[in-house]
Amino acid sequence: MSSYISHSPADTAKVAARVAELLPNGGVIAFTGDLGAGKTTFVKGLAASVGFSGEVSSPTFAIVHEYIGGRVPIYHFDMYRIGSWDDLYSTGYFDYLDSGAVLAVEWSENIASALPPNYISVDISRGESECDRVITVTQSGGGSND
Repeated sequence: MSSYISHSPADTAKVAARVAELLPNGGVIAFTGDLGAGKTTFVKGLAASVGFSGEVSSPTFAIVHEYIGGRVPIYHFDMYRIGSWDDLYSTGYFDYLDSGAVLAVEWSENIASALPPNYISVDISRGESECDRVITVTQSGGGSND
């Protein structure tokens, strides 16, 4: 487990780039954190770090956004409104899991039982000031991420 203090979106992007190094050929990043904590800001940094230069935005209403054009595709999910297995299947999540891409899953606690055995957990919480964020990165399966 590693914890980082971010004082700005640029700091968050630097942490995201470190996490991207842990997933060179795809994988799942499971995000937790309150609304407005910075999950989408993290995904923006993640996408930039793999060479994606397009727009990155919250997939709240679309459920999934696809960021193609970097060294690895990123599929950005918002699972906030997913309440059943039928809902989850309708997102195409399981097809994306087998694609070799990076899956960035916001509100991952709503699909905890559907996460693969090895994934990276990123929890983002507010720090001492309004701009500060505490980013805690944990790799499941006993791996190290330093």
